Amino acid sequence: MSDEAETSVQFSEREALRFHSEGRPGKIEIIASKPLTTQRDLSLAYSPGVAVPVQAIADDPATAYDYTAKGNLVAVISNGTAILGMGNLGALASKPVMEGKAVLFKRFADVDAIDIELKTEDVDRIIDAVELMEPSFGGINLEDIKAPECFIIEQTLRERMNIPVFHDDQHGTAIIVAAGLINACLLTNRKLGDIRVVVNGAGAAAIACTELIKAMGVRNNNVLMCDRTGVITPDRDGINQWQSAHATATDAKTLTQALVGADVFLGLSAAGALKPEMVKDMAPSPIIFAMANPEPEIRPELAKAARPDCIIATGRSDYPNQVNNVLGFPFIFRGALDVRATGIDDSMKIAAAQAIAELARDRVPEEVAAAYGVRHVFGPEYIIPAPFDPRLMEVVSMAVARAAMDAGLATKPIADMEAYRQSLRARLNPTTSVLSLAYEGARAHPKRVLFAEGEEEVVLRAAIAFREGGYGTPVLVGRDDVHDRLRALGVEDPSVYEVHNSRNSPLVPRMVEFLYARLQRRGYLRRDVERMINQDRNIFGSALLQLGEADAMITGITRTWAVSMREVKRVIDAEAGRTPFGVHVLVGQSHTVFIADTTVNERPTAEQLADFAEQTAAVARRMGHEPRVAFLSYSTFGNPKGAFLDNIRDAVSVLDGRDVGFEYEGEMPPDVALNPKQMANYPFARLSGPANVLIMPGLQSAHIAAKLLRELGGEAVIGPMLLGMEKPVQIAPMTSTASELVTLAVLAAGGIAR
Repeated sequence: MSDEAETSVQFSEREALRFHSEGRPGKIEIIASKPLTTQRDLSLAYSPGVAVPVQAIADDPATAYDYTAKGNLVAVISNGTAILGMGNLGALASKPVMEGKAVLFKRFADVDAIDIELKTEDVDRIIDAVELMEPSFGGINLEDIKAPECFIIEQTLRERMNIPVFHDDQHGTAIIVAAGLINACLLTNRKLGDIRVVVNGAGAAAIACTELIKAMGVRNNNVLMCDRTGVITPDRDGINQWQSAHATATDAKTLTQALVGADVFLGLSAAGALKPEMVKDMAPSPIIFAMANPEPEIRPELAKAARPDCIIATGRSDYPNQVNNVLGFPFIFRGALDVRATGIDDSMKIAAAQAIAELARDRVPEEVAAAYGVRHVFGPEYIIPAPFDPRLMEVVSMAVARAAMDAGLATKPIADMEAYRQSLRARLNPTTSVLSLAYEGARAHPKRVLFAEGEEEVVLRAAIAFREGGYGTPVLVGRDDVHDRLRALGVEDPSVYEVHNSRNSPLVPRMVEFLYARLQRRGYLRRDVERMINQDRNIFGSALLQLGEADAMITGITRTWAVSMREVKRVIDAEAGRTPFGVHVLVGQSHTVFIADTTVNERPTAEQLADFAEQTAAVARRMGHEPRVAFLSYSTFGNPKGAFLDNIRDAVSVLDGRDVGFEYEGEMPPDVALNPKQMANYPFARLSGPANVLIMPGLQSAHIAAKLLRELGGEAVIGPMLLGMEKPVQIAPMTSTASELVTLAVLAAGGIAR
């Protein structure tokens, strides 16, 4: 089982520490949701204005959900006694994990979460501390607390508190397992009431899985639970009350004996615990959940070799059917918070499991498949949805909300479920899912990406991350000391990195011939070409790309964008029929804006502006958005008239003559394009909502706007992405981080930026 990391992604200790320390240390920050610019703002936010909601809440405590962030705020609480399978490392050591959990809440379900680490192993003190926090939070997520203490803590808090309390290590895993089990039984023509289950492991997650599947219909005497000693039976000594609740009378004493004829193996134990010969003794079409991390109880290939008819799931992302808690907990809390539930009961967990199972069986809509790359088909290799399926937000959250209302746990029932569905869709930005899937796609179809500035530390760190992440093969351009630089960055065997040096590359003669043939009628002598190949890394790298030594190229760290572009264009042409241009992508929590052309064309013609609109709209669609294009200007539909507006107006006319299939309008300033209140003043405008593709009138305004937004906007910025070249080339800003370079490399190799 997994929710904190994708187990197939590799990285160095140095990279992990740098990720957590660069810039603002840690992974979370607090951002005010109201303007705090003027004295009046501060007076409203604090004294004396804050006295009004204070009194309102004192008069009616339920209004705390209306006037504070309580209703969307979850506490992620741990004492660090069971950290990610690493054991009891203490409360402080658990903080990076709890911050990570908070990030997942925000990323997947737009739930604000705060990590709280408690420096005690005293159960009563933990219970008292958490109980006292009830006024602050809408829900409590317990995490990485060892058994059996976690059972006592959760049960007591559920009884004492009037908000959802959920131990994800137990119930999150159980819900995903239950979803997979529903579908595996469906595929093998089994009923839950008839199956025989062997649970290997007797910790928190194992007990939670056992309790949930029993609540769903698996019969008590059909479940055998095993620990390191063997099968847990009523006459066993040394077991706790939670384990003894699942003791079953049987003649079987060992795991091997228990598995004879068993339909299902639920592994929450240790690597290698399930042997191929044990799998052979199971019932026909055995169902195996091998969830030990990072190494499962049995590898899928070994299980399949022993029993080709088996269905197997693991906690790993590099195999089908990943049991990943992130499929559940963000959306369970989302649904519970949205109806202001007083708790999370079995009916809500079962509803979540059924919703997840149904999603795996549903046909993926074409628009979702195209935007997100979700193309799985229900079957033995796909009984659990992909973690980044964007439909999880609505289907699981809605199922949990409905179940809470049916159980009488909702203090604010939802009257209009369709409106609720739309609100859930609006909470998240499709771009984040597409980017996640782009990374998954890169791992599935790795490419060779050329890093042209292979002597720079930030580039080398990007290359290391690209390779160790499994996204493809980095091809480095640099001098003789590149391998030494890699070793200094912690690479144990730098020789595995491919390095091309123009001083000794056997490809140089071919490059010279190619480039001289290309440039000889443009005023270049052969020795000019030889000098460029030998001395200019961008020329050399571009020539390598042209010769087929890589699938894409990244450069830009050591030279300005314009200089790098000029060098690249000496070797690589624009794609036939296209004008190269640049797109900056601004990514917020719930929105994305594409701005073009921000890098190449100083005074684009109307035809070029129309082309940029079409091609940027295509990028927007590939990143999960229905494009709404605005041609920007200082003029609003002719007011003021202006002397330099013809190209913008004519671009709209050009699109009028094309069957483009997206909304567009212009000319207009940014406030009309982006602010619905301003747009309402122009009822004839053809945009159904705020624009998300902004076509700029010229390079000066575009470049200035993009740079200002990067420095002042407070949102993530991707790019500029270079579109329209005959080869995938991306020129990064000189200030790019290693992570930004990797993103550009993945987008270039995957064809999203093209």
